[in-house]
Amino acid sequence: MNSFRSLLLTICILASTALTPLCSQTAATASRTVPTPDSVKAVEGKHFKNLRQITFGGDNAEAYFAPDGKSISFQSNNPKWGLQCDQIFFLDLAKPLNPHDSTKRPPLISTGRGRTTCSFIMPDKQHILFASTHAKDKECTAMPIVTNQKYLKKYLWNVHGSYDIYVSDMNGTVVKQLTNSPGYDAEATISPKGDKIVFTSDRSGDLELWTMDIDGGNQRQVTNGLGYDGGAFFSPDGKRLVFRSSRPKTPTDVAEYKELLAMGLVAPTDMEIYTCNVDGSDLRQITHLGKANWAPYFHPSGKKIIFSSNHHSTRGYDFQLYMINEDGSGLERITNESIFNAFPMFSPDGKTLIFSSNRDNGGTRDTNVFIADWVD
Repeated sequence: MNSFRSLLLTICILASTALTPLCSQTAATASRTVPTPDSVKAVEGKHFKNLRQITFGGDNAEAYFAPDGKSISFQSNNPKWGLQCDQIFFLDLAKPLNPHDSTKRPPLISTGRGRTTCSFIMPDKQHILFASTHAKDKECTAMPIVTNQKYLKKYLWNVHGSYDIYVSDMNGTVVKQLTNSPGYDAEATISPKGDKIVFTSDRSGDLELWTMDIDGGNQRQVTNGLGYDGGAFFSPDGKRLVFRSSRPKTPTDVAEYKELLAMGLVAPTDMEIYTCNVDGSDLRQITHLGKANWAPYFHPSGKKIIFSSNHHSTRGYDFQLYMINEDGSGLERITNESIFNAFPMFSPDGKTLIFSSNRDNGGTRDTNVFIADWVD
């Protein structure tokens, strides 16, 4: 999630330099891939049934179900909708978008100003939680200029210090601001119990996980290890968190992490999946795969985690969905088609999976949202 939206580790890792908001890792520079042989597609058929595309054009990511599973919020920068950077939209799944009319956009539920990221529909289904820079910058907040030669070819995410977390009604009118501390506050998601919000903040001097009550009160720091902790989600019972983390260990890596963070940047090319209790206790590193492992989400059983990873890739930019047991065993590859699959989320009843992919994009660089019935 950043925005990481966008979340998100995008395929523009190919570019000589790439500055992308954290949640928004959309496949901004992904190229059209050759069709996958039927024999490989069949592997996806093990878990996917009735796979369908639900957005058409631009970069669409971080699609998350409402508590009843009947609608989603997602972020998009579709230029045909008059957008220059990510805004948040609402989609009733019973009223799908028309693939033959990409100019007709769904309801806008952010302000339409600044950059936005990481939305989540509130428990009452009448309000939306999201992060935005609109209070400090009505335009698309500019990315920082990097002049240090050693960072010019690195893939970087931006952590805008002007992000704060808001609640708006379904017309995009902000009804409450939940955070108001200097620096980055974003990547907020809500517990299935409807009582807590987890988010990422650098208010303590590092990018750590924090929790707060659903009304914004009782804000508490959860993690404390040096490195970027973000993209967190609650377990189905609301007792644990799963998140992505970069934990620099060598003096060189530590120095680089701190230097980039001071510029409002992180390099998300070395991340692993972690879990902990909601209070930060019982911290566990789940993956030890190397490269970038991110966008994790708990399986409905609470015993497995689905996530995106490029650990298998020899080139660095092939992201597929994987699933792993919470104890780190039983790694299983879920997707094989296209070179970007990320942001998986199970519906509240566990019967459906939604994710973003650059498959079937007609030779463009588009990333779209897909949904499939889930088969265990």
